[in-house]
Amino acid sequence: MIREYRPEELPDPRNASIQVHVGGALVPRHEAKISVFDSAVQGGDAVWEGLRVYDGRLFQLDAHLDRLLASAHALMFAGVPDRAAITKAIFETLEANGMRDQAHIRLTLTRGPKTSSGMSPHFNQLGCCLIVLAEWKPPVYDAAGIRLITSSIRRNSPATLDSKIHHNNLLNNILAKIEANVAGVDDALMLDLNGFISETNATNFFVVRGSVLLTPHADSCLPGVTRRTVLELARGNGIDAVERNLSTVEAYTADEAFTTGTMGELSPVLTIDGRMIGTGDRGPMTARLQDLYADLAGREGAPLPF
Repeated sequence: MIREYRPEELPDPRNASIQVHVGGALVPRHEAKISVFDSAVQGGDAVWEGLRVYDGRLFQLDAHLDRLLASAHALMFAGVPDRAAITKAIFETLEANGMRDQAHIRLTLTRGPKTSSGMSPHFNQLGCCLIVLAEWKPPVYDAAGIRLITSSIRRNSPATLDSKIHHNNLLNNILAKIEANVAGVDDALMLDLNGFISETNATNFFVVRGSVLLTPHADSCLPGVTRRTVLELARGNGIDAVERNLSTVEAYTADEAFTTGTMGELSPVLTIDGRMIGTGDRGPMTARLQDLYADLAGREGAPLPF
């Protein structure tokens, strides 16, 4: 039998005693389990979101629930809980853990358990399983910046598996992350089938060239909530922001680069494939957008009811 992690083995020892919302009930971490017949186990058949808590507010809750429910609809999930039920489960989980700041939520909705092992959703008769996993977790990347390589693994296109479905079938990304681990860097840039930059294995990607902010089209990458927020902040503060194809050479020779995502917020990119980006430090536009994002996250969001 696989043993439980000891508190000192966890990134934050407090997470050893968290309560997790699984299938409609709060249970201790060591009891938080799903069925071996669940679709997430059988085929990665689930959708998910990452949310972050800032000073008593849940940032971009509506946007994340919109995407979760849209992904579930695209996959024809049946018995999907409504927004009110999902929100209630999130708030109950945060309250049970006393989390009002510096917490990250992994929100997962599986197709639910099957009557028998197999691929077909016809075996799913009991509706979805909702999982709310909240952890004490600051932004995951080094504040000083991160280093990237370009992965040999191509990002999914709509011709194979549309990245606009925020699904749990993440082997494509994991293979790229393995390459980054082996290379001793933080993450890997993934290209689309035409060789243009898509995103990293875990985040969206931006570069700055002159006074212009550039990011790849959301064709073979996830149209991230943080990505959209950064584009809105840029355009609302006089920064020219353009979505277009980007090559690796344009990234190598950019003045600045950074990644965006709920878990890491805005993270400066220092090197790509050994090439120093700009001055090799956080650039002025990255710093400005980080400040704008932090200000917004500190002011807006769904207030926690406890």
